[in-house]
Amino acid sequence: MELEKFKITVIPLLEKLLNISLKLLDEKADAEDVVQEAFLKLWHIRDKLDAYQSIEALAVMITKNLALDKLKLQKPMVDESDIHLRDTGTKNPHELLELQDAVACIRRLIEQLPFLQQTIIRMKDVEGYELVEIAEIVGTQPEAVRVNLSRARKKIREQFTALNKGVYEYR
Repeated sequence: MELEKFKITVIPLLEKLLNISLKLLDEKADAEDVVQEAFLKLWHIRDKLDAYQSIEALAVMITKNLALDKLKLQKPMVDESDIHLRDTGTKNPHELLELQDAVACIRRLIEQLPFLQQTIIRMKDVEGYELVEIAEIVGTQPEAVRVNLSRARKKIREQFTALNKGVYEYR
């Protein structure tokens, strides 16, 4: 694919790719970096682009995957110190420590989930995205998002209960 055809075919996708990237990433600069990297990847494979049925679908997939990779590398969105901000002051230090331990444990359990389930549970429960938005971002149906979210929550609940069962038996 020559430069002119690349400009005509790929560059008009900028806004769409930026919107997809912005839905996944909080920072506009990060989203722009992801789109720029997607354009670079597309440029490097420009000779093979004619073989694809939809260059737009390929560009969206590359952008989504790059944004998810960047999201995976970022630290978790909720910090244990946020617990103190939400607390009404009615808990004693022992209860606060238990709550912090529970949050840390749940975070570790989320990190053990398959990547798609991690992404979905963080987007829904931490960032507050709706199922339809998540489905659009990850490129699947809302029903599949609901199933993955349900499985992820169930697995975390089972593992958390199993881990804490031994803790409370000794009290």
